[in-house]
Amino acid sequence: MIKRDDYKEFVEKALGRSRAVALLGPRQCGKTTLAREFVDINSPNYFDLEDDSSIIALADPKTALAPLKGLVVIDEVQRRPEIFPILRVLLDRTPLPAKFLILGSASPDLLRQSSESLAGRLELIEMDGFNLSEVGEKKATVLWARGGFPLSFLAKNDADSFAWRNSFIKTFLERDLRAQGIDVPTVALHRFWTMLAHSHGQIWNAAPIAASLGLSQPTIRKYLDILTGLFMVRQVQPWHVNIKKRQVKAPKIYIRDTGILNSLLGIKTEADVPRHPSCGASWEGFVIEEIIHAVEPDDVYYWATHQGAEIDLILFKSGKMYGVEIKRQDAPTMTPSIRIALEDLKLERIAVIYPGEKCYELHKKVSVIPFDKVMGGMKALFK
Repeated sequence: MIKRDDYKEFVEKALGRSRAVALLGPRQCGKTTLAREFVDINSPNYFDLEDDSSIIALADPKTALAPLKGLVVIDEVQRRPEIFPILRVLLDRTPLPAKFLILGSASPDLLRQSSESLAGRLELIEMDGFNLSEVGEKKATVLWARGGFPLSFLAKNDADSFAWRNSFIKTFLERDLRAQGIDVPTVALHRFWTMLAHSHGQIWNAAPIAASLGLSQPTIRKYLDILTGLFMVRQVQPWHVNIKKRQVKAPKIYIRDTGILNSLLGIKTEADVPRHPSCGASWEGFVIEEIIHAVEPDDVYYWATHQGAEIDLILFKSGKMYGVEIKRQDAPTMTPSIRIALEDLKLERIAVIYPGEKCYELHKKVSVIPFDKVMGGMKALFK
């Protein structure tokens, strides 16, 4: 059993300072398992809105919730958005008899309702699947191949993992989207998602995808926003500085879970991953997700110019700006892009992440760092 101690600590601290906490993330990432460590599933304080008995119990939400004390868990809360105004009333009581931990599958409706009804009362925590610090460095290639969804990562073999991910994609498209009130053509969205997988790590360009699918660019943009809002896709926005160079203004697109990426690309086994043409882009996305988890930056961007200079990640942390370059090669060297980024962006430091074993310096502000140091967070990357 892999423990989610980091997320448990995040939730405990958030509940200590906030009246309500929303734990958001894709289905099957482990939210319910974590919530059950706080409140027993058989407790009268636990409501699962995929369970008929909980739905019946919350037919009159105020009557059901008002008498409860301690911590109350409401799972899949996006299925009952009308609960949010009632929660606002309950959370304004003095003294406060109960706090609420609400779980949702990252529904855009959930985010909108919570921001309107619970402003200043609700703290949001985003939860992903397993990460490297949880599974350990020795399992890095398994995590890269299978992704972080627990049932995929913990499958008995690659074939079972691949089958689970294919089933997840099918269920997500055919059932989960409609359950959250999102009505889009399943076949068209699946084709779009697959095309995104083949464009993983590239700068967003709606025109060729729209033309290929026979859809309008606004429709394609809507599909992208749906997958982003449900934590299936990450859009890394471009950073701009006041320089004379023409800078790229479109986001970079990544499939957040590399296991899902591999399924969409038809990559079935761990051994096939490094042999696939998408290997470099896949590894870049994998490293980006691990860096974001380990560093917990305030903001994340990338930077590129039309003249060819580029930096893979710009991280803002405690008022300072850092750069990250990701190189899947044996011995990265100083590049013109790194020199230009140092000069134009005035970065505090740049870390060049690679799959090797040794740390070394390329410049007084540029360090080459092995990927396994990522788990050490900010200090390990930018020492």
